[in-house]
Amino acid sequence: MCGIVGFIDYQKNSSKTLLNKMRDTITYRGPDSCGSKIFIQDSYHVGLAHRRLSILDLSSLGDQPMQYENLTIIHNGEVYNFLEIQKELIKQGYSFNSSTDTEVILKAFHAWGVECVHKFRGMFAFAIHDNSCEKIFIFRDRTGIKPLYYYKKDDLFLFGSELKSFYKHPKFQKNIDKRAIAYYFRFGYIPSPLSIFQDTYKLQPGHYLAIDIPNHTYKEIQYWDIKSTFLEKKSTQNEEIILEKLEKILIESFQLRMVSDVPVGIFLSGGIDSSIVTAILQKNSKTPLKTFTIGFNEKNYNEATFAKEIANFLKTDHTEYYCSKDDILEVIKYLPYIYDEPFGDSSALPTFLVSKLAKEKVSVVLSGDGGDETFAGYSKYFALEKIANLQNSKIKKSTLKILTSLISDGMVYHLNNLLPPSKRQTNIKDKYQKFKNALHSDNFIQMFINASSYVDNKTLNKILKDSSIDFDLSNFALFNQIDKLSFIDQMSLIDYKTFLVDDVLTKVDRASMSVSIEAREPLLDHHIIEFCAKIPSSLKYKDNLGKYLLKKILYKYIPKELIQRPKSGFQIPLNEWLKSDLKELVDFYISKERLTQSDVYHVDEVLKIKNDYYSGKNINISLLWFILMYEMWKERWL
Repeated sequence: MCGIVGFIDYQKNSSKTLLNKMRDTITYRGPDSCGSKIFIQDSYHVGLAHRRLSILDLSSLGDQPMQYENLTIIHNGEVYNFLEIQKELIKQGYSFNSSTDTEVILKAFHAWGVECVHKFRGMFAFAIHDNSCEKIFIFRDRTGIKPLYYYKKDDLFLFGSELKSFYKHPKFQKNIDKRAIAYYFRFGYIPSPLSIFQDTYKLQPGHYLAIDIPNHTYKEIQYWDIKSTFLEKKSTQNEEIILEKLEKILIESFQLRMVSDVPVGIFLSGGIDSSIVTAILQKNSKTPLKTFTIGFNEKNYNEATFAKEIANFLKTDHTEYYCSKDDILEVIKYLPYIYDEPFGDSSALPTFLVSKLAKEKVSVVLSGDGGDETFAGYSKYFALEKIANLQNSKIKKSTLKILTSLISDGMVYHLNNLLPPSKRQTNIKDKYQKFKNALHSDNFIQMFINASSYVDNKTLNKILKDSSIDFDLSNFALFNQIDKLSFIDQMSLIDYKTFLVDDVLTKVDRASMSVSIEAREPLLDHHIIEFCAKIPSSLKYKDNLGKYLLKKILYKYIPKELIQRPKSGFQIPLNEWLKSDLKELVDFYISKERLTQSDVYHVDEVLKIKNDYYSGKNINISLLWFILMYEMWKERWL
């Protein structure tokens, strides 16, 4: 796990000193060692630089840039099955100087070219420069666990793990891409391939860039697409056989991610996904695994007690930390630095804190991300499927619309609190608002987008001077290609391509790497994803249970009563804190003086939302947070 950065400069003005400044901007991604190399040609300069977090082969033999004959590589991530590939290469006559996966990637490319990527199981973003043919190949892993940005304008091409490296280059132009603004304020993130800046893009997951340097040509080529697997014929095997095969794949995929020369731990929230990762690995471990969780003193938001119950049952070496408001105040000011484009997922705060906690004992952690997309876990999937089925019953749909117009968010909140604790929904106001927006949609695509939005289009029109969104610029446009799939499969696929990669995985990568810890995602092994994509959605959501298959396996390891409760996610007491300890930040950044300096907002509408919030009215707290994060980001980087 590391950080990479590079350039192609046709003006030949980019020096090694500048390259090292770009590299060292992300020292936290790789504090153990660093390296850089410049290739000088008559018509251009190429620079490759690397920061290393030593995980495999801690010796200097693993340092990068790494060279073999005409090839030079810089690599961020892990290929977990590298020993298997290494054996294949040894049979072909290759020898190895280190015990790193990087050397295996390099020589696999030498042996098989771009086709080598199909052999890799892992998370990665790497660039290979072929000096003999003057080409560069830049790869990103299948699901986008590892980040890769690139900038292309005039005679300069930049690429790297994080945008902040680009800021050091004097020719990088920080011009806001207005197409990204409305996306951010609606979803809380900017979907691939867009970024916050013009001429700057995220390399799509499952793609590689092929760059012919002398000819100035750039081709983005897709080498893997889960869509094609979803569109294949569904499995006809019975449930028992599917469960047996799935458990074997889970065990093998999880154990692969324990390969490390440094200590490994697990983020344990007490939910289904992190619990099954922990349970399976602990059963196959001779020593107690180290598990970590963050708690809150606010009872309605605290899941640490559930995690502790799971840890006690599994007998892990468990560490928990209850974060205070002081912790949050300290971290929130750091967020715009960690996420160097606007990022609105407030669970980044506890994700950073649990990463910091784990770093005290381990250098690698396993996380449970991806389970909701792979196994159909989001409640919106089932609610939207029911709403979609109402399209043929105009009377029922009209009745629901009338009822939701009469029942306020506050009423739903109070009704929810009257339910038994095991039946209560967390974040109920937000879910209810999304449900209402979906109900008033004209078609299924619009319904899904509304249910996936934190801020509805009507509100965006009020607060933004330009609230238009061209969904054809993002992977939301894929809906037009997958209408033959079930509703649940369609939604899972779009979430893979949008929310998972640009929200969830972005959150975990930046939070963990900011404290120099490697986060691995065992549920996102492509063998698991492909296997589950072929399972009928009727088996993923069965007996009114999401994650039906995953739960069936989990209950073999952990008693059902320790798990059965409503899904909550990683929520924080945002509504309470913004009125109290964070009020000073809100008043400073969401002030008339600051907002009028921007050409983004209808200022009076934004101030009205803030004033309504302070007066106790029910407002969209996510929107207030998004504005705060945008203004803090803008102050830090523009």
